[in-house]
Amino acid sequence: MFKRLLMFGVMVILLAACSDDQVAPNDRLEDFTSKMEEENYEGLYDYLTPEAKDTYSEEDSTLRTKNIYADLNVTDLSFEVESLSEDALDTAFEEKSAFVPFHVSMETLAGPIEFDYEANLKLLGEEDEENWYIDWNPGFIFSELADGGDLGISSTPPKRGEILDRNNIPLAMNGELYQIGVVPGELGENAEANKEKVADLLGLSVESVNETLNASWVTEDVFVPLASIMTDKNELFQDLMAIDGVTYREITGRIYPGEEASAHLVGYIRNVNAEDLEELDPGEYSANDKIGSRGLESLYEEKLRGKKGATIYVEQEGQDDVLIAEKPVEHGENVQLTIDINIQEKIFEQFDGNPGNATAINPSTGETMALVSSPSFDPNEALYGTSENFWGALEENELNPVLNRFSATFAPGSVIKPVTAAIGLENGSIAYGEGIEINGLTWSNGENWGDYEVTRVSTSNGPVDVDDALIRSDNIFFAMKAVEMGSDAYVDGLQSFGVGEEFPYEYPVPDSTISSSGDLNDEVLLANSSYGQGELEMSAIHLASTYTTFLNKGNMLKPTLLVNEEKSQVWKENLITEEQANNITDSLRKVVTEGTGKAAQEADFPISGKTGTAELKLTSEDSGDENSWFVGYPTEEQDILLSIMMEGTKNHDRPPAVEVATDIFIKLYE
Repeated sequence: MFKRLLMFGVMVILLAACSDDQVAPNDRLEDFTSKMEEENYEGLYDYLTPEAKDTYSEEDSTLRTKNIYADLNVTDLSFEVESLSEDALDTAFEEKSAFVPFHVSMETLAGPIEFDYEANLKLLGEEDEENWYIDWNPGFIFSELADGGDLGISSTPPKRGEILDRNNIPLAMNGELYQIGVVPGELGENAEANKEKVADLLGLSVESVNETLNASWVTEDVFVPLASIMTDKNELFQDLMAIDGVTYREITGRIYPGEEASAHLVGYIRNVNAEDLEELDPGEYSANDKIGSRGLESLYEEKLRGKKGATIYVEQEGQDDVLIAEKPVEHGENVQLTIDINIQEKIFEQFDGNPGNATAINPSTGETMALVSSPSFDPNEALYGTSENFWGALEENELNPVLNRFSATFAPGSVIKPVTAAIGLENGSIAYGEGIEINGLTWSNGENWGDYEVTRVSTSNGPVDVDDALIRSDNIFFAMKAVEMGSDAYVDGLQSFGVGEEFPYEYPVPDSTISSSGDLNDEVLLANSSYGQGELEMSAIHLASTYTTFLNKGNMLKPTLLVNEEKSQVWKENLITEEQANNITDSLRKVVTEGTGKAAQEADFPISGKTGTAELKLTSEDSGDENSWFVGYPTEEQDILLSIMMEGTKNHDRPPAVEVATDIFIKLYE
C-alpha cells in the first residue's frame, strides 16, 4: 500500500513539473497578439489550429487581418489578454482546451474601436512538442464578424473651406466644373479619330487617353472621365460635345476667381502624390485626395481641408448592417483675409506684366489690403487648362512668373532713407534744420576707403539738412550721418525697426537682414547701407510697416492678414517722437512737390512718399539694371500705404515705380 502511494506521489510531482515547463494558453495568446501589435504578421498563421486552417486560409485569416487593418488605417492597436487562475490552468492542461478572454482597442479612420472577445485555444502535439493553438475565427478581427458577413467601409469627403477677401468675395471657392469624358462604346466608327480630336482639344496625348480607356474597370457603356474644364469655356465645350462618344458631368471643384492677380497669394490645390503620402501622417490623405500647393492653400491646408467622415460596418445577407464605428465629416473652415480683391486686381493690372511686387496696407490699422507679384499665372489654367505644356512654358519664361516676388527680400534703395533719418533723429545725430556742408557729387571718408566713393544725383546750394536730403535723395548726407553715428548705433536703429528679427506676419515672408554677418563693421558697408545699398535686404511688406511709424505718432504697427486678428497692434513703440514723425511726413510730401517724386503730381490729389533706386551691379563702374521703389500714400486720406518695386528698370528720367504707384492711386480713387 505504501509503495502504491509513493508511486502516485511521484506521478503527481512529475505532472506538476511538466505543467510548469509548458507555455500557458494565455501566454501563447499574448505572444500571438503582441506580434499583431507590432505588425509582425509573418508566421502568425502557424499559431492556428488545424481546424481553423481547414476553415480559413492564410489570406482569409491573418493576412486578411493585416489588410483590413491597413484599409482602416489602424493605429495604437492594443490587446489585453486576461490571465488565468491556477485552477483554470490546471483544468486547461487536463482538458487540453482553454477559453481566454481578451480586450482589443485601436484607432481607425472612423474613430476608436474597442471590443471584448474570447479565444479558444487547444493543446496539441506529442508530449514534449505540445503547444497551444488558437481556434481562430473572424471575431478576432472584430467581434461583429464572428457570425460571418463582410466588412464595409464608407467615407464622406469634407467640403474644402473657402478663402475670402475682407468683403466676403471668394479668392478660392468650390464651384461648378464640367468633367469631360467618353463612353467607349459610343465613339462610333471613327473611334481613333475621335480620340485624337478630344485629346487635342483637352491638351492631352492620345497615348494618355488610350491608357485611361484601357483601364481594367472600363467597359463599353461606362463614363470614363478624362479632364475637367471651366464652365465659361463655351466654345471649347461645344467643340467637345460635337464629338461622338464625348459627354460630361457637372462636378464641384476648386476655382480661383482672382486668377493671375491673386495666384501667388492664394496658391492652388493639386493631387496628392507618393512623396506626400510618405511624409504625411498615415490615414490623413489617400491617392485620390487634393492638397494645398503654394500660398494660402498650402499655409492653411489643415484648416481648409477639414476631416473625412467614415463609417465601418458589417454587412450580413438579409439583415441590417451592424455599425462598428462612425466618425462624422468635419467640413473645412473658411479663411477670411483683410485683402481687398478690387485693390489687389487694380494694382496687378498696372504692372502690365512687368516684373515687380507691391504691398498695400491700411497705415492706421496695419491691415494688408493687397499682396501682389508680377508677372503671374492663372491657377485655373494650371488645374483645368488645355495647354499641353503649361508649367514648362512658365519655367521657360525669362520673367519667371512662377516666382513669388512679394514673399522675397530686396535691397530697398533710397526708400530706407526715412528710416535712417528716424534712427538719427532718435539717437541725436540728426536734427531738422541742422545742415552739413557737402561739396560736389562724390564723397569718400579717407584713404581707408581706397578708391570707393559715395555719389549723389545733384549738388546742393549751402548746407544740407535731413529735409533737403530726403527731398533730393542725397546719398552722401545719409552716408556721412551713418558714419558719424557709428556702426553700433545704426545697427541698433535698424533692429529697433525690426530688421534682423523674425517678421511677425501670418504669411511666410523672409526676415529682413542687415548684412550677411548681421553687423556693419566695415565703414563702406555702413555708409552704403544707410541709403539702401550694401547688403541690406527688406521685403515690401516690412518697408510698408516701417512707414506706419510716421503716420502713427512714432509707433510702428504690426501688419495683419486675417480679419480676426486684432487691428492697430503696435509692433515697435515710440521709435521717434510725434513731432519728429510729423517732420518726416512733411518731408515725404515735399519729395513729391519738390524732389525726386514729382511724377506723382499727375494725380489730382496730393500724394506723399519716397522714391528709391537699388542698383543691381557688382562694381561701382558697372551700369546695370536697377530696381525702382516707391513707398507712399494719399497725403490727406492716409487710408492706404503702398510699397511698390519695379524690377530690372534702367535709365529712366522718371522713376517707374512712382509712375505705376501714381496710376494705382488714381485708379483706386477715381
